[in-house]
Amino acid sequence: MSGWAGAGWAKMGVMSETLAIDEVTELCRDLIRIDTSNYGRGESAGERKAAEYIAATLDEVGITSALYESEPRRTTLVAHWEPEGCDTSLPPLLLHGHTDVVPAVAADWQVDPFAGELRDGYVWGRGAVDMKDFDAIMLAVIRERARSGRPTRRPIRLIIAADEEAGGRLGSGWLAEHHPDTIADCSEAIGEVGGFSLTVEDRRLYLIQVAEKGIAWLNLIADGRAGHGSFRNDDNAVTSLAEAVSRIGNHRWPVRIHPAQRAFLDAIEDALGIEINADTAEETLSRIGSLARMVGATMSNTANPTMLQAGYKMNVIPGQATASVDGRFIPGYEDEFYATIAELLGDKVRYEVETADIAVETDFSGDLVNTMTASLLAEDPGATPVPFIMSGGTDAKAWSKLGVRCFGFAPLRLPPDLDFAALFHGVDERVPVESLQFGCRVLDRFLDQA
Repeated sequence: MSGWAGAGWAKMGVMSETLAIDEVTELCRDLIRIDTSNYGRGESAGERKAAEYIAATLDEVGITSALYESEPRRTTLVAHWEPEGCDTSLPPLLLHGHTDVVPAVAADWQVDPFAGELRDGYVWGRGAVDMKDFDAIMLAVIRERARSGRPTRRPIRLIIAADEEAGGRLGSGWLAEHHPDTIADCSEAIGEVGGFSLTVEDRRLYLIQVAEKGIAWLNLIADGRAGHGSFRNDDNAVTSLAEAVSRIGNHRWPVRIHPAQRAFLDAIEDALGIEINADTAEETLSRIGSLARMVGATMSNTANPTMLQAGYKMNVIPGQATASVDGRFIPGYEDEFYATIAELLGDKVRYEVETADIAVETDFSGDLVNTMTASLLAEDPGATPVPFIMSGGTDAKAWSKLGVRCFGFAPLRLPPDLDFAALFHGVDERVPVESLQFGCRVLDRFLDQA
């Protein structure tokens, strides 16, 4: 093992380092080989197969689970684990993940995206970082503890959901609405996206997600007067829509600094020895790679036009034109988002909400945060845990509606030169094997104290 990965698994109990390495790596590869591509609508048969695989791996070590389906083969797994010796007077800790992945075009990749190939010390494939890596880490640690008879501090609730990549309507959202009893006794949770390292100059910052933007996916609709393409038309739906789309796409949203964002920027300023101007943060932060785009996206509300539809023939002016907009809002600024969109649309365009979900936030404080910090420092004495706010969304939205305090904590110590943020939903998605091993060691320590 190279130096940056740290020590082996000797501290974790009876399981040898070699066996543990094989366990997490092979679990990750097996999960990647199950094609769970989620195209947003319709069946995702792979989710059922993945849930059955996970259920079988848990059953091998005596942990039973239940499978819930919102629709045929849209399967979410729920497991309750109360090992002998844990403190059952404490509320269960929710560990959550998802099995679905965004689609991959094989021709764009260096490897088959669903082969789970092991190459150059990395596990390659769709889902390697989002988020079959952490699914594998959770399974490897839980299985090792169950086999060796080492209880966690408190009961564990493990939920591996379907449909996260399409907003969770058929996964976490459905489970929270129809089976809230599965989560009701949980007060805290960890899941994606956070706990990974970012090397800035000579410091390793570990980004703990404490907040994420809300979702507002909108359909814009412009109605006009249909007619012959050769006639003048002052009520052209395409024109009205195009103007509104242009206004939205070019709008410069005001900077809104969330407390988690401020703490993250303070850490970056300290590491770089510079002062960051909020208005030019993305340019200044270009030195930290593609993560700068994520940081920039979390300093304001955003709205990006993503699809346009209109017409059926070149010489016919259609009576309606539509567009889709991916909107995200900072916690506390939802009303401002919708008011701004209404103003930018003008009089001739309206919107309908396709998908809406809350922004999530919690404080970077408390016993669970202290345990995350201690677990990271034990495996990496050079770690500096810092909070951050994520531009995307996770299943934490569903759990937080039931009063669960959610963090993104899927620990990975990454090579300094790896552009990790670019791998989320990206081509040639991959995760270092040594990062998987590090994540197992940190999570194991965490479960001793959490």
